[in-house]
Amino acid sequence: MVEYVYPAHKGGTIQLDLVFGSLSDKTRRDILKRVSHRRLSVGKIASHYKLSFAAVAKHLKVLENAGLISKTRQGKQQIISIAPHGLAAANIYLKDFEKHWQQRLNRLDNFLKSK
Repeated sequence: MVEYVYPAHKGGTIQLDLVFGSLSDKTRRDILKRVSHRRLSVGKIASHYKLSFAAVAKHLKVLENAGLISKTRQGKQQIISIAPHGLAAANIYLKDFEKHWQQRLNRLDNFLKSK
């Protein structure tokens, strides 16, 4: 397996395999979307799904390991926030592909126009 490592916020690195792997699940994408709007407790997140608290906690752990969310403690609750730097690294990776393919399409367009 090839691992792509891109620079992340604060000098760390993020493995894109973890980022894209975590986003391959629709529940995790939905959780990320919810916490992108506002910080939520684990209990509040779990209440939106027909899953056990433990199952939601596992999804959160995957997102956290990928660097897409962060957890903080407020009293007895764990509060989940989005960690946008994880998405920024994926965005850089995708922009590289976009740039590469745009250049190829431009060359093809130029070639076809010259005929």
